[in-house]
Formats: sequence, C-alpha cells, structure tokens
Amino acid sequence: MSSADYCEMCDLPLSTCVHGMPKPPPEPPKTAPVRTRTAAAKASPVTRRRTPERAAAPARPRLRTHQDDFKPWLVGVLQDAGGTEESEVAILEVERRMAARLLPGDRELGPQGEPRWRTALRWARKELADEGLLHAPQPGVWALTDLGRALPTEFVARPEPDEPAETAEPAEPTDG
Repeated sequence: MSSADYCEMCDLPLSTCVHGMPKPPPEPPKTAPVRTRTAAAKASPVTRRRTPERAAAPARPRLRTHQDDFKPWLVGVLQDAGGTEESEVAILEVERRMAARLLPGDRELGPQGEPRWRTALRWARKELADEGLLHAPQPGVWALTDLGRALPTEFVARPEPDEPAETAEPAEPTDG
C-alpha cells in the first residue's frame, strides 16, 4: 500500500477510515400501506370466497363464580359471627352457604393445589379490606370494621329461610 491509500487525518487505511468512505445515501421515507375495508363482506383466507360479516358470538357461560359474588356472603358470615371470625371457620361457613351456587369450575384445583373458589374468596376478602370494610387484626382472623358492620342488609347475602340448609360434607375438589 502506498501512502496515498492512507487517510491524512487519522492514518488509517482508506477502506476502514470514516474520512475516506462516502456517506451512505439517505433512506427513503417509510409510508404505511393504505388499506381499505369493505363493510359488506370480506374474503376468507382459506376459501377465498366472500363471506358475510358475522355477528359477535354469544358470551360463553361462566365456568367459575366471580370473586365479587363472594363479598356479600363473606360479610354476612362475619356479621352473623359478631364481626370477627377465624379465617378457616369463615371460609367453611361461606362454602356451606354457597354450596348450591358454586359452579363446576369452582371446585377444580388451582395451580397452588387449593380449590379455585377459595382463591376467589381470598381475593374478595382482600378487596373488602382495600375498601375499608374488613381487616385482619391478627393472622388467621378476619374482622369487620365499623364501616363493614354498618352495611345495610341489601348489600349482605344470607340464606333464604325457605332454602334447604346444606348439611352434607363439601364435595371433593377435582383436578382441573
């Protein structure tokens, strides 16, 4: 290589020197492709035929009881117990009162090995605590706050007088 092959500014070969290399051409501006939709029908990618737009599918029935459905039952159990109850006793009483209302998926075991309805009940308890209606004065004990004790009866769930009392043992949870 001769001295003409080296950059005068940095003494590097011109092939690697930033001074001797030409600038790359500017990139063309990117534009989004324009798409148009027809409201009447669209082509199915499988059949390539025009198919009419379908109405939304009806909602699937719930497989598990939502955690919000446990809140009034838990408040009712705690109010009936005088405002304070051991957590395990309260859980068993909620299960007894809600046995006929639990959905099939509620009894499945979750990833931690606990029935899903118990996990939903624990989340409901946490939400009640966040709302200021319930607190845990000590581990393993749930208690209503003054606000929780003062809830009107329309916000508290209790078994109806004509409802048969659930005296049978709770069904065994199923793996799911």
